[in-house]
Amino acid sequence: MAEEIKITKKSPRRGDDGYKIVSVRMKDEMIEKLDDLSVRTNRSRNELINMLLEAAIDIVKVEE
Repeated sequence: MAEEIKITKKSPRRGDDGYKIVSVRMKDEMIEKLDDLSVRTNRSRNELINMLLEAAIDIVKVEE
């Protein structure tokens, strides 16, 4: 009889990390501002967009 069979855990597939891919159209000026902020903060454009959206969604008020 075999001693034991070892099977390594499979790494999560893309998208299984709690993140979803979203495509957004932005004006060139907004991309330029994000890229400038990216250089100044040494953060990726993706990271900045997530940080900014997280901060903004908590302070938004819906007017009726």
